[in-house]
This record gives sequence, C-alpha cells and structure tokens, in this order.
Amino acid sequence: MTLEDWLKNGWLAEHKTSPQEIAALQVAAAALRASGYRAAREMHHYRTIQSLALTAGIDSDLIHQLDQFRRKRNLGEYERAGLVSEQESEEMIALALHLRNMIEEWLRTNHPALLED
Repeated sequence: MTLEDWLKNGWLAEHKTSPQEIAALQVAAAALRASGYRAAREMHHYRTIQSLALTAGIDSDLIHQLDQFRRKRNLGEYERAGLVSEQESEEMIALALHLRNMIEEWLRTNHPALLED
C-alpha cells in the first residue's frame, strides 16, 4: 500500500505545508511527548498547541496567537486560498522560532536527557 492508496481511501488529504507550520507544531508536540503524552487523533493540532500551557507553562497569549494561525491555516487549506499574508507568514516564522527557543530551554531544565549535545 502507498500514500496514494491512503489518499484514494480517504485516510489522507493532500496538504501543502510550510517550515513555520512544521516548526511550531513539532515544538509543541516535543513538549507534550517529553511530558509522557501525545495528542489523540481527534483535534490533534488543537490539543497539541493547547497543551503548551500544561507542559511548559507557555503564556496563554502566545498559545492564542498560535491557535489563530492554526485556524487561519485550516481556513486557507479547506475554504479559501491566499488567506495568509506575507506579513502573517513572517510573524508565524518569528513566533515558531521564539517558541522553539522557549521549549529548548524548558527541555534543558526539565528533560535534559532528551536533548542531544
């Protein structure tokens, strides 16, 4: 079986990603997994982002910003193309990098064995 077969079966949807999307979601997932959990399938991205408050104590304003970008990405992917501006894309990149730095520091403090030198 191939990914194309999965697509035909309706198990996958085609998706164009971006480095900023991968960075922010993967950083949030890293914190959740370091804490011994992973998001269940339903509302996976939402729960992964929201878990940042519980895993790394991330400020609710930052989580809200991430969630706004997540929602906008969903709208752009499923309903309207071109919804995200160049400026918003740049803001998301900066936000993802900031979050990565915060989670790296949190990992160093709380789960240093999970970081490679």
